[in-house]
Amino acid sequence: MSFELLRGMVGIIGIGCAHMLARTLVGVRKGRSKRSRVYGWVLRTAVCLGAVALRHSLDLTDLAIWGLAVAAFAAGWWDASRERQVEDLTHEIFPEEEDKT
Repeated sequence: MSFELLRGMVGIIGIGCAHMLARTLVGVRKGRSKRSRVYGWVLRTAVCLGAVALRHSLDLTDLAIWGLAVAAFAAGWWDASRERQVEDLTHEIFPEEEDKT
């Protein structure tokens, strides 16, 4: 297996970790998550994105993966900070019966 393929796979995992890091940070800010989860995602993200640049000098692959990680972080932050409306499906699940009198 090529080291470049593994480098790309670790980069993809790092992008996902950056997304989850942002979602967890918003959760901690809103009081829905524990602070210890942030430390776990920071560690995972740093290890994965650091491993991408471990054996090579700075190149286009590094910049692309780090740029996508920043974009994934921004998307995760935006997605987690939006207020979601809860749909009321009561009338669709239990339709009201008409009077047959």
